[in-house]
Amino acid sequence: MAKKVLVIEDDKDIRDTVVYVLEEEGYEVIQSDNARILRTLTTINPDLILLDNWLTDWSSDANGQQLSKSIKDNPATSHIPVIIISAVSNIKEIAKAGNADGYLAKPFDLTSLSEIVKKHIK
Repeated sequence: MAKKVLVIEDDKDIRDTVVYVLEEEGYEVIQSDNARILRTLTTINPDLILLDNWLTDWSSDANGQQLSKSIKDNPATSHIPVIIISAVSNIKEIAKAGNADGYLAKPFDLTSLSEIVKKHIK
């Protein structure tokens, strides 16, 4: 059974590339351009979440760091690895503050994407 990756990225080109690469590697990929999909997280039950730090059309002020923290603070979802994706220079600190399991700095190469997914999917 394929491992499931939830990709939340508002940049269509980046999202399409990530989805393509992961599907080619045999993962089941669920994608969204906004964080509203997190409301159904326990139903989706992904093996990994790739979460953009800045989602432009998210209707609240929450960013990826805050969303990651809420996922990790919830006993029902805390087991799901979260990788924050961002172009900000302090991504390592943002990921740590959000209790994320890792981070991927934009721009990233496809090898780095594959490696971090493999590292965090059990």
